[in-house]
Amino acid sequence: MLTEAESAADAVSRQLQSNEALVSKIGERLRDREPRLVLSCARGSSDHAATFGKYLIERYAGVPTVSFAPSISSVYAARQRMRGDVFIVLSQSGRSPDLLSAAQSAAEAGACVIAIVNTADSPLADIADQVIPVHAGTERSVAATKSYIATLAALVHLVAKWTQDTSLGGALDTLPDRLRDAWRLDWSAAVPLLVDANNLFVVGRGLGFGIAQEAALKFKETCRLHAEAYSAAEVRHGPMAIVQAGFPVFVFTQNDETRDSVASAIREFRRLDARVIVAGKEYENVTNLPVLDPAAVPAIEPILFVQTFYRMIDALAKARRCDPDHPPHLRKVTETR
Repeated sequence: MLTEAESAADAVSRQLQSNEALVSKIGERLRDREPRLVLSCARGSSDHAATFGKYLIERYAGVPTVSFAPSISSVYAARQRMRGDVFIVLSQSGRSPDLLSAAQSAAEAGACVIAIVNTADSPLADIADQVIPVHAGTERSVAATKSYIATLAALVHLVAKWTQDTSLGGALDTLPDRLRDAWRLDWSAAVPLLVDANNLFVVGRGLGFGIAQEAALKFKETCRLHAEAYSAAEVRHGPMAIVQAGFPVFVFTQNDETRDSVASAIREFRRLDARVIVAGKEYENVTNLPVLDPAAVPAIEPILFVQTFYRMIDALAKARRCDPDHPPHLRKVTETR
């Protein structure tokens, strides 16, 4: 896992070079189509990338974006009406039966199906109208790392070309080098604070929420540590009731309009004497983790956070005497129906 996570920058660089003409063409088609709704469909880490994509599309393209439940087609066999909509399916393998069923159903319902997939010659690619390969290469680790980061990059690339946002595209050009810089950051200060933990919250908001979801999954997968991801806005609606002195909270806060809201949540956690770890900005009476200087376009900042996080989570797993390369009860391709 550690080796593959480190190679994410190379995967993103390869992807951007290989996909430039393809994604430009897809962006043009989206502008011509003028969709009123985008639906995403994914599982696991890919679904967390879809959360990032939701905020990205709604923020930059102004199109409402919702998650489609695969079971609606694979289990309930319910027919949908999607004429004129865009249906984005995100998958590493492109072979999960429920995602294939959902994509086929969306195509039959009149949607434009876009597959963002690591395996370009997969069954999912055969169904899709447009295919964006993430070019992460073979990923042997059960816990996805480089393919997740490459999927985030593919979403930024797609939205940049769709909206013709030059600042977003310019920030994307810097991403491979900034990922390499992010990999060199040291978040080991978090390890002793979490090595004996049983539960924790992972908090983000907006573009950072999908990264919080991914981090919570990695705590479970690699460290056997129960973690739940919450928006900084939602965590006060009930979950705060279980926070007590010493309860660990891991916070991501990118440099955008959500920062004040996240800061308010951090103050509330500190009032409850929680053990707060923060990536993104320095605060008093918390454990601050080093980050790169804020990006000119905050949309890529959460991608840099997760790159550094992967290095830390590997160290934490080993400190907890877990094997991050062989999580129990898991397989690389989960064939849900």
